Amino acid sequence: MMPLLQIYTLRLIREEIETSYKIVLKEKIENIEVLKGSIDRKDLYANEQFVKPMLEYILDDFEKSRRVLNDDSIGGMVICHSSKQAKMMYELFNEMKNRTIKRAELILHDVGDSETRKEWINEFKSGEVDLLFVYNMLLTGFDAPRLKKLYLGRVLKSHNLLQALTRVNRTYRDFRYGYVVDFADISREFKATNEAYFRELTQELGDEVKNYSQLFKSESEIVEEIKEIKDTLWEFDTQNTENFSKQISKISDIKEMRRLKKALENSKNIYNLIRLFGYEKLLGKLDFKKLNRLYIEVSNRLNLLNLKEKSENSSDSSNIINEALEDTIFLFDKIGEEELLLADRLKRKLRKTREEFISNFDKKDPEYIKLKNELERLFKKGKIGEIGQEAMGKNIAILNKILEKIRELNQKNERLSAKYGGDNKYVRVHKRLAEKNILSKPQNRLFQALKGIKEVVDNDILKNSKLLDNENYFEKNMLKLIIQELKRKQKIKLDTISSKYINNLVVREYINEYNGTEI
Repeated sequence: MMPLLQIYTLRLIREEIETSYKIVLKEKIENIEVLKGSIDRKDLYANEQFVKPMLEYILDDFEKSRRVLNDDSIGGMVICHSSKQAKMMYELFNEMKNRTIKRAELILHDVGDSETRKEWINEFKSGEVDLLFVYNMLLTGFDAPRLKKLYLGRVLKSHNLLQALTRVNRTYRDFRYGYVVDFADISREFKATNEAYFRELTQELGDEVKNYSQLFKSESEIVEEIKEIKDTLWEFDTQNTENFSKQISKISDIKEMRRLKKALENSKNIYNLIRLFGYEKLLGKLDFKKLNRLYIEVSNRLNLLNLKEKSENSSDSSNIINEALEDTIFLFDKIGEEELLLADRLKRKLRKTREEFISNFDKKDPEYIKLKNELERLFKKGKIGEIGQEAMGKNIAILNKILEKIRELNQKNERLSAKYGGDNKYVRVHKRLAEKNILSKPQNRLFQALKGIKEVVDNDILKNSKLLDNENYFEKNMLKLIIQELKRKQKIKLDTISSKYINNLVVREYINEYNGTEI
């Protein structure tokens, strides 16, 4: 048999399922057990009440992965707990609508004949099938480079575990990792930490765990990659998001922006590995939360540069404008030189307007929504085609007003962000409270109150970084801290509704930031 280390080529990233989802599944298990009493594990995990939320999580995660990895060609495989669960999952998949994942196949020894299964497997390899639901088949020997997401729904033993993991580590395009989403510890009441997980594997695999551990990066390799990330970012102000954003806004080289994005993206992978193997001392080597925010800034800038490149190299302006304003339709009737010149002015103005809208970090601001609606109304009256100089001139004038207003709004946001040390979370909280006149005016008093809340909350999280892993506990804990801070320092007494509203705003911002969905 060929040694394992000669089989694999990519390292693996193990992804935990979200805490909130673990709780949902645990509740489903308890509900089923209450209804059906003592129930066989296979029947429990194949019950529709359990399978449906699990499948929805898998589909959401797979769709998100395709977007984040910017590659719709990658495929996924779900290793089910039983053949019965696999059949239920396949049945429910075919009932679901409005998904970008269009096709899945069920690979079981008693489904279809050997020739049909071979055809389905080949169609997966060629990209015609998005997902495979399996139980015992395809865990060894199956080779499909596009398979980059493995959903592990049951505990596999020893060599079988190693073989299954190596399904996702074949080289494919410019991928550096294969990804394993681990559902296997669901029935353990979610108490095992990543470190305990690896310890259990060590006990299970014995000497063979050396091969397993080499599928992942070692501590020394992680240290080296952290150095590489620091080397890539050394010339930028990574401590101040606002300054960083200004610095990269002056970069027009797409290759350079891709290099920055690659480094910041790798920091996310490294963070997962550090948590997996319990290398807690390495968490202080980089500010991973800050780098996650910088990743968003770099992604936005790269998107703008890509749009600019397309607009300059494309003669079909309709596609460019479609990308610029999502669902809007914008066409020109190119009948003369003057119309063409005006059309170019309008396109340039539109690009500048779009840049300002993208750079806005408070999409719930009523003023932002109002301006966005004005912009959409301009282009959603139907096809703006076959228009002459007068109509295009009016459109440019309208865009000028919108652009001026969104710039002013962004400048106000930036000034307020500077007051909070570049923490945009509190800008959004500040504005929502000001809109509802909670904590009273003037604005300076609101700022002083929120600044105090920010200090106490940030300090609490710094003491216990795992607070954010349990959203319900974090929410209850923050409510006490916020009420105490307002009463003690600010001498502000609030009713229950206002207290809960403030707490919900603050908690939601921290949770969104922690999950990388703050914008």
